[in-house]
Amino acid sequence: MTESRRVTAIDALRGLVMIIMALDHTREFFHAGAMQFSAEDLTRTTPLVFLTRWITHVCAPVFFVTAGMGAGLRLARGGSRAAVSRYLLTRGLWLIAVELVVMRLAMNFTFDLQYPVFLIILWALGWSMVALAGLIHLPAEVVGLIGLVIVVGHNTLDGVPASVFGPLAWLWHVLHQPGLITIGPISAIAGYPVLPWAGVMALGFWAAGLYTWAPDRRARALRTFGLAAIAGFVVLRVSNGYGDPAPWSAQVSPVMTVVSFVNTTKYPPSLIFILMTLGPAALLLTWLERAMPGARHPFVVFGRVPFAYYVVHFWVLHVAAAFAAFLRYGAATWGFVWHPLPSMGGAREMFPADLGYPLWLVYIAWFLLVTALYPACRWLADVKARRRDWWLSYL
Repeated sequence: MTESRRVTAIDALRGLVMIIMALDHTREFFHAGAMQFSAEDLTRTTPLVFLTRWITHVCAPVFFVTAGMGAGLRLARGGSRAAVSRYLLTRGLWLIAVELVVMRLAMNFTFDLQYPVFLIILWALGWSMVALAGLIHLPAEVVGLIGLVIVVGHNTLDGVPASVFGPLAWLWHVLHQPGLITIGPISAIAGYPVLPWAGVMALGFWAAGLYTWAPDRRARALRTFGLAAIAGFVVLRVSNGYGDPAPWSAQVSPVMTVVSFVNTTKYPPSLIFILMTLGPAALLLTWLERAMPGARHPFVVFGRVPFAYYVVHFWVLHVAAAFAAFLRYGAATWGFVWHPLPSMGGAREMFPADLGYPLWLVYIAWFLLVTALYPACRWLADVKARRRDWWLSYL
């Protein structure tokens, strides 16, 4: 297998989960239920609403592990450790800046300080890259071991509350325990604690070494890991012991009991959550290597421009949701459109009681979104393939 085909398979995996990711964000901007309750609230959700949310759990772990793999492959292609480290540092800081400015406006349509800053996926990706910028000066096996220890062991810290750190409680929120951080008039919600995600990225950096192996050997290794991870998820989850701070329990119906079983902790990602998501992802990667999707395939196109796709799709969704509100509520829309939606942390009482649409319309909107973004993403992917301008690697 050539280097390009191997990278194409990774791009395709990333693109597939980018498409899946857009479903959850479409739900948050359009679904009536999302304006009222969390899809993971077992007292209010339905199996279909939960499934719409749950299938997107695979996305974040794949983003982090493929980012680590990308760094490893960049190094393997002849980049010096210093150059790759510098790239990771600058790209990581760039992602953090975009999270704090561009994505805040995309989600809220306002910089009003009454609404907190969400420190979510780009924030965690950015700081994980900053951490990896230092780690790559170590042997890949050591980086992988550090990542493994973090992913497997961080749940031992679940019982440590941020409050025990006193004035440094904010740092524990950033690293491990989601929570509110207040600095003067600015408040921020640390939704993606960085420590476990940095561990996943470190594992991805080590996993890039699989692409020095023969294709058949690599496929066997990925299948073995995938099946072992799924089995580990089942065994640990059945035991209701270590690996996730939120145990499952019997519910009012067998279907909802299954929902409780797979309703694992994402914030921060528990060991069981990582096993549940990266196991199937490894199997998907082996399938994509066999399928060999072409350069025009949507999976490959979106996977080669993930950052641009991510930022633009948020803006498109929010603008489309605002436009739909104008069609429905007319001039009254001006009273709430410049505030974050209830699903984005906005005050529910500011919005119409019937805000939102049925789930079937969410799926239609998702399809239209992905279809509409394809031409622009294909154009950008072609530009990045033809040119080597340094700034293109930051898009």
